[in-house]
Amino acid sequence: MDRFNKAALEIRDLNPAVALHHLTTALKPGPFQDDPMVISVEIHNCIVKKTLVDQGSSADILYWNTFKQLGISERELVPYDDPLVGFAGERVNTKGYIKLFTRFCFDEQESREIQINYIVVDAHTSYNILLGRPSLNMLGAVVSTPHLAMKFPSDKGKIITIHADQKAARECYFASLQVAPIERKSKSKRVHVVNSSASVEEPVWDLDPRMNDEERVEPVESKRELQIGSNSAQVTYIGADTSEEDCSILRRALMKNKDLFAWTPSDMPGIDPNIMCHKLSICAEARPVAQRKRKMGTERKQAVEAEVTKLLAAGFIREVHYTTWLANVVMVKKPNGKWRMCTDYTNLNKACPKDAYPLPNIDRLVDGASGHRILTFLDAYSGYNQIPMHPRDEEKTAFITDSANYCYQVMPFGLKNAGATYQRLMNKVFRHQIGRSMEVYVDDMVVKSHDIARHVVDLAEVFQQLRRYDMRLNPEKCVFGVSRLLKKIKKFEWSENCEEAFKTLKERLGSPPILSKPDPAIQIVVYLCVSNDVISAVLIQEKEEQ
Repeated sequence: MDRFNKAALEIRDLNPAVALHHLTTALKPGPFQDDPMVISVEIHNCIVKKTLVDQGSSADILYWNTFKQLGISERELVPYDDPLVGFAGERVNTKGYIKLFTRFCFDEQESREIQINYIVVDAHTSYNILLGRPSLNMLGAVVSTPHLAMKFPSDKGKIITIHADQKAARECYFASLQVAPIERKSKSKRVHVVNSSASVEEPVWDLDPRMNDEERVEPVESKRELQIGSNSAQVTYIGADTSEEDCSILRRALMKNKDLFAWTPSDMPGIDPNIMCHKLSICAEARPVAQRKRKMGTERKQAVEAEVTKLLAAGFIREVHYTTWLANVVMVKKPNGKWRMCTDYTNLNKACPKDAYPLPNIDRLVDGASGHRILTFLDAYSGYNQIPMHPRDEEKTAFITDSANYCYQVMPFGLKNAGATYQRLMNKVFRHQIGRSMEVYVDDMVVKSHDIARHVVDLAEVFQQLRRYDMRLNPEKCVFGVSRLLKKIKKFEWSENCEEAFKTLKERLGSPPILSKPDPAIQIVVYLCVSNDVISAVLIQEKEEQ
């Protein structure tokens, strides 16, 4: 069958909505244009246009809409569970990966075909494929964006030149400027509507900078609401399998200590600086760095202003003048669609030596909690921010916004040794409980007991320590009276491919390798494998006939 017959599908306009007046500029390569390198490739007897060549990407991406148009069965996808991280640090959901033969320069006498390992991603984009460094290195390609050209050797060794489709490049670029709608997902069935003309119940303020709640240790069983505040919106959670008798016992214990739950930052007194405050140990030879202000889109600017307003109202930050250290803010979108303001403390962290305070192993928390019938998961309200900064170090945490420069009066996320300081506080507050009635890993706390009567006593001890040190809990992230073990929410799938690979590995390990005399004319490759106990190596020569 002719590879280029009329039956071949041409994939190019998955996102055709483009303002054509943007394309009136002369289309020609040169040093004064900044168009991306967009080419066409052939996959699965289909000509796929709008293929972006991206030397900054560490992966080759095939977008879901393109995958479906190629007519490939979804069953051919291999599960891909490793995290795929975007430019701004956000996680990208993947459908799996697939190996596909891809032909370059298919309409010329000379061409090149390689097998590319594509990660299939379901994302809104104006491109069909993104070719990253793995495929470009395999191709041996040299890319020149000023000339909008790419050179690489053909299958016969002749140098091939591919020129970019400049018109398609501009179409994709301007289409990508359109803002995609954001799907907002909420785990809570309660909806909080902000309306100036209506009286509403305010939700708990969200000042927690952690990016992904799904990475935290959580109970296996589901949970249900338990009202402990003055209105119906002020709730915490208990295990769904908790009996009504145990639920009543826990409710009475929580109602006696409801002052330990914070609903807004004003409910949070903060740790006494004489007990714990975060100090910056900066190397004497380090020179202060004031970062230049970076450009930011309108939506991000508005998110920064809203976050700064919250932090000012909470008393977490203050305006600062004449600071020598200055950092930019980076707005990152959380999985639930909310913006999270992070601070780029790269320069400040480089100037600070690492605090070697020992952090416990997360396995200790899980192992220590196993075997207990009743567990409670506790979470401090904006935990890091309950610890004050040392007054002389506050201005070193300064960050820049459009309106003013601010610095933190409390310990922010992002500082190099913040985790060590927080763990030091936890060990001090719960020194008599850790290992006996609770386990703590930085800001993960689990209270463990063998029966409900003992659990109430253990909770009373924990509450007493929290009140003594003026710490407050986040009711929306606490779960009381859980009866099942912990889990780390992480997908694990043992597929047929895994089983086949495991069998092959056992066969290879159980049989001696086939050795041959080395050929001095062929390059010898050394493969190393190193662990804590063993080091092994093998010399390999790759021959065409083998």
